[in-house]
Amino acid sequence: MTQRFLSALIMLVALAACAGGPGPVSVQPGAENLTPVQLDSLWRSADTAFKSGKWDDALQRYQRFLLEAPPGDPRVVEAHMMMGESHFAKKNRLDAAREFRRVSDETPTHPLAPGALLRVGDAYAALWRRPELDPSYGQSALATYQELLSRYPDSEAAKTAQAKIAELNNWFAAKALKAARYYLRLKAYDSAIIYLRDLLATYPRADVAPEALGNLIRAYRTLGYVEDVRETCEYLRRFHPDAPEGEESCAEVPAAGGVAPVRADSIPPLAPPADSTPRAAPPAGS
Repeated sequence: MTQRFLSALIMLVALAACAGGPGPVSVQPGAENLTPVQLDSLWRSADTAFKSGKWDDALQRYQRFLLEAPPGDPRVVEAHMMMGESHFAKKNRLDAAREFRRVSDETPTHPLAPGALLRVGDAYAALWRRPELDPSYGQSALATYQELLSRYPDSEAAKTAQAKIAELNNWFAAKALKAARYYLRLKAYDSAIIYLRDLLATYPRADVAPEALGNLIRAYRTLGYVEDVRETCEYLRRFHPDAPEGEESCAEVPAAGGVAPVRADSIPPLAPPADSTPRAAPPAGS
């Protein structure tokens, strides 16, 4: 019985083949299919495509290299790095971030790991195209740069990350200033003041800090908050002595005697008011 069943099964398979059924399944070539010389040639061709800016060719060749390379080949890590750069050049930022993240997480002690983590942050930062847009990717970039500072504090990549963090903080501050302007246009001065004070408390060294102070002074003056105008003018003159906002907003406010200007890098954060919970954010792009 069993013999007859097997014979029938073989005949059915043969008939299916004769009837135009699917051909044999191709097998993905493994590392044994390329000699070391051929593998080296494949690597050079991938490198040439990358240096020529042929990103699709480079991605294809690096992917083939990864399929063919034997375990432990030191070029595997670099291949993932180059694939990340190729995706980045093609503006496939999330694909780039995934390749860079593989380098930093799967080989954390590799010399390329700090730079790869930096590039993860760069990929997220590139997805936040304008300050007024949703800052989620900017927050992911900031978290990644901070992770880099924690994991590789003495690396050159960490030094670069510090500057990137400052740039992101400028964008976060610019977004908050845009929201404050929105409320100022509506004459919703209390809401504008909350945004401005929160901006100055969180990003006191941001490039837009003097402008935020000038807007804060004008809002206080409109509401008749004389003491707040005086204190904010003192702060502006002390920590931003060269800012034009000081002359424009505080021309009629006497300068406090005996207060010497100090460098901007020593600015303490302003204490936000007790009711500093921001109101609902204005519509994007307003």
